[in-house]
Amino acid sequence: HYRLLAAFIRVLQPKLVVEIGTATGLSALTMKRFLGSDAKLLTFDIVPWDQFPQTCLRAEDFEDGRLVQYIADLSKPWNMKLFESMIRPAGLIFIDAAKDGTGEQDFIDLLRPVQFESVPFVLFDDIRLWNMLAIWRRITAPKLDLTSFGHWSGTGIVEWRWT
Repeated sequence: HYRLLAAFIRVLQPKLVVEIGTATGLSALTMKRFLGSDAKLLTFDIVPWDQFPQTCLRAEDFEDGRLVQYIADLSKPWNMKLFESMIRPAGLIFIDAAKDGTGEQDFIDLLRPVQFESVPFVLFDDIRLWNMLAIWRRITAPKLDLTSFGHWSGTGIVEWRWT
């Protein structure tokens, strides 16, 4: 899973990565390690990194400004509106949120109308979990199930072009 994240960063060389769901920070640390020196990673969660149980993040990880955490639930319209201009330049969006059966769908619905500067790739974690199956199947944009290469619970990539 982390090797696949690293590979996407190395190949796509995005100037901006957006992560939905910081949790312990392992994904953020992996992606940051492979980001270009002029690239940035914005990670969003509803729990501050230093209050998350068993966090792998340290204050030093944020010192150079390339990794920034925002405390916001982007599945809520008011938060998406607040951060939309910051998300528009994203080249890669990694979604690893609650898997509650609604949050990811709400996020997708709010992300669809965003006018991105260029077409981003959206990487979904856990697409094979029960709460995510229908959400993944409803995505009509070009997509590929990469579970064999990613996470045991499912990994999928979407080219954010909707028909």
